[in-house]
Amino acid sequence: MCDLHEDGHPETGMSRRSLLMASALAAFTPWVAGFAVAGETSGPQNAVTPEAALARLMEGNSRYVANTPNQRDFSAGRAARAKSQHPIAAILSCADSRVAPELAFDQDPGDLFVMRVAGNVMSENLLASLEYGIKFLGTPLVMVLGHTNCGAVSAAIKVMEDDASLPGHLPALISLIKPAVTLAKKSGTDDLLSSSVIENVRLQVAKLKQSPPIVDKFYADKKIDIVGAVYDLRTGKIALTT
Repeated sequence: MCDLHEDGHPETGMSRRSLLMASALAAFTPWVAGFAVAGETSGPQNAVTPEAALARLMEGNSRYVANTPNQRDFSAGRAARAKSQHPIAAILSCADSRVAPELAFDQDPGDLFVMRVAGNVMSENLLASLEYGIKFLGTPLVMVLGHTNCGAVSAAIKVMEDDASLPGHLPALISLIKPAVTLAKKSGTDDLLSSSVIENVRLQVAKLKQSPPIVDKFYADKKIDIVGAVYDLRTGKIALTT
């Protein structure tokens, strides 16, 4: 026999309200479970080694050079990115309009923490930005990215060889590149511009490795790596400097 409600209708073992609640929970449970599992088993994308981050960048550049970039829906992930960012690398790049790190490394929005200045030279403000990326965003890799035929490096050569005069604040910028030109000259190179570009990258990398109080500590503790590279404007290929 079925139990009866006060209105005389049979009780079938589950009221309509209970049935609706059970259906709602059943529909919601997979979402909750999925979120819990994801939260427990996966961390932010930049919780990787510096070596893994570098490998991802170079693999992306290979796709870029081959003109086979990953297909992307740039609207995807906007809600998540509005809440936080987890870049896998901090890039100190030249401001040259022909150099676009996100494209050259075939990375998504939120993947790279990019600072750009003519000549990719270190300054106090840029250092502060890198410190933020390293300490508070957990970025495991820092890359200084120069490029072929750099106008800022070329200007430094002209100032040193031809005593060229530059307007505005350009002399202060060029003064940061002059040491690299000096090093390139000492090497006896036949291509002063190309060698100066490479030496400038190496010089900025060396400065970063010795920049207190944050960058040098993280580097010494092997929590980050700092590397240099040069982007070839003609081919799009990025080569690491040694």
